Amino acid sequence: MAMARRLVRPLRGIAKRVLLQQQPQPVIFNFTRNYISEMRREAFEENILRLLRYEIRYELEHSPPSQPITKFDSFIIDERAGEQWIKLNKKFGENEEIKVEVTMFDASIPVQKGSDVSAADDVQLHITMIVNVLKGEGNEVLEFVCSAWPNSVEIRKVYMRRQNGIVDQPYVGPPFKELDDELQNSLYDFLETRGISDELCAFLHQYMKNKDKLEFVRWMEKAKSFIEKK
Repeated sequence: MAMARRLVRPLRGIAKRVLLQQQPQPVIFNFTRNYISEMRREAFEENILRLLRYEIRYELEHSPPSQPITKFDSFIIDERAGEQWIKLNKKFGENEEIKVEVTMFDASIPVQKGSDVSAADDVQLHITMIVNVLKGEGNEVLEFVCSAWPNSVEIRKVYMRRQNGIVDQPYVGPPFKELDDELQNSLYDFLETRGISDELCAFLHQYMKNKDKLEFVRWMEKAKSFIEKK
């Protein structure tokens, strides 16, 4: 009998500890833990908002972006708010339409010694420009893939394709640099007559600098608005 009591007594102690462990934690402990977590989250988000507000104020006070213009020369400009590219469109002559798609800055190259680029700039920024020339009601498009440098245009490729984007024939033509020099110059003249000129490239670089700043401010405003939501 004494042995039985010695065996039962430890079992009672174990059962008591198990029952204590299964009891729910005090409500006040859970409330305190949740309150601290909420305070930390709010402090973290408020810090993000503080930084965003500072950056927005700094950009708008020190070098505010201007409202994008809607026309250059005879081109109508579609600013494509929130996008990383813009569109230009114009009529040429009686039956031609010129459509141009232009990226924001998408590459750069180091400045070469003796170049006419400002000494304050370490690199030349690059813009890709795709020029489509359409004639009348036809389905064919003469497409130029160009680089727009700060003060010059460079033709990289020339395609014949359809308006649906499909290349007209499997053979897309030789590399532009392998064409006869006179033919190359004639194609540059062809584009310049239609407004694809060094002056357009200079304008696009100024336009994209402004758009880059404008999109940055827009992005920060959207992020701030999202975090402020309850």
